[in-house]
Amino acid sequence: MFRKLKREKQALLPEECARILKEEKRGVLSVIGDNGYPYGMPMNHYYCEEDGKLYFHSGKTGHRTDSLLKNNKASFCVYDRGVRREGEWALEIKSVIIFGRVEMISDKAKALDMVRRLSRKFTRDEAWIERETEAYGDAMLMFALVPEHISGKRVREE
Repeated sequence: MFRKLKREKQALLPEECARILKEEKRGVLSVIGDNGYPYGMPMNHYYCEEDGKLYFHSGKTGHRTDSLLKNNKASFCVYDRGVRREGEWALEIKSVIIFGRVEMISDKAKALDMVRRLSRKFTRDEAWIERETEAYGDAMLMFALVPEHISGKRVREE
């Protein structure tokens, strides 16, 4: 159903894919948008190793939410900052792509737990996290991307 990497030697192991998903703060969520056009947007995310799902939040209305409610198929791409070998201009970058279906988290306690976990990727200020969660928790939706296929690869910018 999903394509295999052509250059299998560049494939990342599942553990490396999980590390990148966990450590990197942002990726691009792509959905099927208005009139069948792809719609990709940068997103903060939280990868939960416990259940293997990728969580993100959204407002209750807007292009992203409307698209997800119409068609729950999505992909999410994350890549690291890359490394440059001394004396070379090209970066070596590791990227991960998840294909799957998005589900809305209807359990409010779980949604708030996931938004707190996501917030901790950016700050350890628990008082701030609680203030923001209290102020905006009711205005947001929490979604989970349930992976059907995950692949990662290493590329050099040459």
